[in-house]
Amino acid sequence: MQQNRNLRALLLTIALLLVVSVAFLYSVSRPHPRYAHSQVLHPPALSQVESSGSALTAEALMEGAVAGGRARGGGFGSSPAPSAPRPLPRSPSSGGYYPTPVPGPVFVPIPDYGYRPSPTVVVPVGGGGFDLGFVFILAIVGFALLPVVLNYVRAGSSGSSTAAAPAGSARELYNDIVTVSQIQIGLLAGARDLQRDLNALAKRTDWGNQESLSELLRETVLALLRSPEYWTHVRATSQTVKSREAGSRLFEQLSLAERSKLSAETLVNIGGRVRQQATSQPLDSDPVAYIVVTLLVGTADDRPLFSEIRSIEALAAALRRLGSLPPSYLLIYELLWAPQDESSSLSRDELVASYPDLMQI
Repeated sequence: MQQNRNLRALLLTIALLLVVSVAFLYSVSRPHPRYAHSQVLHPPALSQVESSGSALTAEALMEGAVAGGRARGGGFGSSPAPSAPRPLPRSPSSGGYYPTPVPGPVFVPIPDYGYRPSPTVVVPVGGGGFDLGFVFILAIVGFALLPVVLNYVRAGSSGSSTAAAPAGSARELYNDIVTVSQIQIGLLAGARDLQRDLNALAKRTDWGNQESLSELLRETVLALLRSPEYWTHVRATSQTVKSREAGSRLFEQLSLAERSKLSAETLVNIGGRVRQQATSQPLDSDPVAYIVVTLLVGTADDRPLFSEIRSIEALAAALRRLGSLPPSYLLIYELLWAPQDESSSLSRDELVASYPDLMQI
């Protein structure tokens, strides 16, 4: 009778531990928002900064559509796998492989010619059967360690791909977290050399080479840094997402939004394939004219590349940050500029109509 009561108490305790374990596992398995790093910058719109006092007409909006240029290389793809382990050295005598010795304790067997009795396993018994107290202690220890072990296994399998890693670490490069950044600059149309430089960069055939992509971005940044006296407006965003699929969607949304502002793409380079068509835009007649250059990049960084940009100094620092990206971190790069024709530019009304989010600096 006493044994039956002990058995019932044990079963009730095990059931209670199961309920507590399931509740604990449910609480630790819920996603936590701290892995979604996002920083979206919303500078004051150009239409709000400029106090013209009158709304743009439909005719001005139609005039805002201009022909531009576009060049793109790279892609998000899948996260790179760590480098394969080095092969074991070959043994010169046997032709096989032997592992590299690892420092550690050395165990030397000592012969014992004496008689040693076989080990005896003692099972605690009581009242003619197994000790229920011993089984009860084992059950408590097992159920107490089960949530810890499962949580550790879950963190080891998924934590490396969804948790932000230290900046510059190998885990930051191999996980699925990516950052999509955009810098859009409005310049005075006097920067004709910049238009020529961008046209020359877009005609290069190494946009399909991932190793050359970092060099192309660096040359674009240098061309912009050489003409700070022409900078008039800026818009910048840098957003971090926890998967490459989400990064690819965000990148395409930003790219499509900028491409929709153009009436045509008269110079296009996608992965090294160049396509160009003749332009028929009129010559400039407005004394105040502009050029807009947009840099869109996707990187393996786990944090935004820059914060809010409201000055020429902050813009120069953000450009230098893009220009110093390691080649292994740069996943995709797209360059857009309007107008593409070196003899054309945007009027003030066209700038406000097509790029209302630009902020004057």
